[in-house]
Amino acid sequence: MVSTPSAGAPRAKNWFLWFVGFVVALVLLAAAYTWLVLSWSYSSGERAGYVQKFSQKGWLCKTWEGELAIVAIPGSLPEIFKFTVRDDKVAAEINAVMGKRVAISYDQHLGIPSTCFGETGYYVSKVHAVE
Repeated sequence: MVSTPSAGAPRAKNWFLWFVGFVVALVLLAAAYTWLVLSWSYSSGERAGYVQKFSQKGWLCKTWEGELAIVAIPGSLPEIFKFTVRDDKVAAEINAVMGKRVAISYDQHLGIPSTCFGETGYYVSKVHAVE
């Protein structure tokens, strides 16, 4: 007796290939979206103040997170500007000017899908001391 393959085997294989293709397409779309929101800047600017908190955070994805205290009038409560640094060279520059009045240049990115890329949408690219 010769056994013949069942008619359901090719269907199952086609369904599996379709499912794998769908998952791969979703992953590629998510990667493209992430690349787009990280490379396109919604706004950019500069703020001046005193870095009051700066530390490296994250379980898997380590980023530098900081707070800049912006004092408009001496004696008033400062406005706190939270920011993220992804470049270790810029983080070293910020650590070198801690305690001094600084100006930071940043780019704002909206719609970032995960905190793995930073806890804020404000990414610092440059820092310099203000005398």
